[in-house]
Amino acid sequence: MAEKKTKAMSELTWRDMRFGNVFTEPGSATRYKTGDWRSERPIVDKEKCNKCGLCWLYCPDGAITPLEDGYYEPDLYFCKGCGICLQVCPKKAIAMIEEEENE
Repeated sequence: MAEKKTKAMSELTWRDMRFGNVFTEPGSATRYKTGDWRSERPIVDKEKCNKCGLCWLYCPDGAITPLEDGYYEPDLYFCKGCGICLQVCPKKAIAMIEEEENE
């Protein structure tokens, strides 16, 4: 009986990884609501916003949606409340407010 050769960790690629049912197919993450994880959510003050798009550019989850009028809006379905958008906004047009339990 032939022995199964195992690769060293340094030789492994993503194709060698086996995760079972954790990842089902490419692009499937859009089906999972991740916004329930947050304790704070961003709100945008359109009076202060200069439509620069830095919030959209730096959002690690792609949870900022560009609107037709040039403003940007957090997609609370995916937003985890990390606050990066708040940190990169040069006009301080984004504030984080505590998430309400019944929202």
